[in-house]
Amino acid sequence: MRNKSQNIYHKLPILDGLELLDARHHALNFPFHSHNTFNITLVLEQSFLTKLSDRSLYSPAGTITITNPGEIHATVCDNKAGSSFFTFYVSPDALKIPGNKKRVFFEEKIIDDENLFRQFYKLSQNFDEPGFNTEKILLETLQQLVNEYATASSESDKRIDLFRQFLEEDTMEKFSLETTARQFGLDKYKFLRLFKQCTGLTPNNYIILKRIEQSKSLLQTDEDLLGIAIRTGFYDATHFCKHFKRITGVTPMAYQSAMCCNIVP
Repeated sequence: MRNKSQNIYHKLPILDGLELLDARHHALNFPFHSHNTFNITLVLEQSFLTKLSDRSLYSPAGTITITNPGEIHATVCDNKAGSSFFTFYVSPDALKIPGNKKRVFFEEKIIDDENLFRQFYKLSQNFDEPGFNTEKILLETLQQLVNEYATASSESDKRIDLFRQFLEEDTMEKFSLETTARQFGLDKYKFLRLFKQCTGLTPNNYIILKRIEQSKSLLQTDEDLLGIAIRTGFYDATHFCKHFKRITGVTPMAYQSAMCCNIVP
């Protein structure tokens, strides 16, 4: 018998708004998407498969899985028992190479380091305990992670292309493949190939991802779910909730609740 999935989302007022996801027995796969943060995930039980644009990586329990900001990835969880994991969503500004202050990049996606795993796990269990200096301990642990496993980021790591610039300006309007392709002087098939090559996503999936990101800001206001859904280009609240949970692992209501209950260290 499958254990019931229980995901809890937290946001802390440290490190530019540290986000945490405590997922237990999660059996729903995450589709291809990206984040503007580093995703540092502790695989607690079972294992899950991380799919990148060029390879697939299996993460067994007891390992740390990392994706870089803007890195397109999908996660396949155990569809029988469900996967249990804890993810730290860390701002890029919190991870720097000592001395030159350059941002970092992780070529190695799966880290099998018992000591680091234990340190991150302790943080995952105590971040909301009174007297536990979460920010200081996390910064020390992140610095150790950088020292041992990161390299300096280069300009080639950044995805800068006309497609993203165009869609950043107008992701809420109804997208027309034919109209957009014409604006770039391309037929729709060549536009699709180039877009996928530059972003790792189809235009439709990219737009949904950007709409979800915009909705996170709106969920911190008093606007109701239907209003947020319409403003961000979804048909209705049900359509919005379905896509939000697929991308984030939690419902909009759970996310909104975490925004209202920030924990002060």
